Amino acid sequence: MKPILLLLFVCPLFVRAQDCKLLRDTDPYTKETKVSTGFITLQGATLTIDADSKEIDFFFVVNDKCFNDASSVYIFFEGSKIKTTYRNGGSMNCDGDFHFKFRNTETPNYILQKLATLKVAQFIFIGSDKKEITVSLLPEQQKIFTDAATCIISGAKALIK
Repeated sequence: MKPILLLLFVCPLFVRAQDCKLLRDTDPYTKETKVSTGFITLQGATLTIDADSKEIDFFFVVNDKCFNDASSVYIFFEGSKIKTTYRNGGSMNCDGDFHFKFRNTETPNYILQKLATLKVAQFIFIGSDKKEITVSLLPEQQKIFTDAATCIISGAKALIK
């Protein structure tokens, strides 16, 4: 019985840690390093999370949608009625580009930490035409999203000067 218990306690040592693969790029002119998750495909949108020494940028491309500075996104978490709202931090466009940004600090913002720990059920984008586009996440996509957010938070901390 003791060898079995010992084996159970040692097993977690052999389990691989979260595989955190971030793309790293250095600007040749400013010498500033950026990290990125690369593009993640969602239901009706794609997402990339980029970070530099100043900010962490969640960049969505929503198919055939126009956004301006008054456009917003509602983020709903699984198993909760709580929603979080963000305004578009990017420029006015009809390419479907939507940004929301966080300041890159040693201690991550509460909402940024929430995005990395809780499962996001859906994003509802409100475009410049006031129509809603819902991007629901499948269970696999929820895991990919939380893993990417966790990776980018840890990678972004290393960039702070």
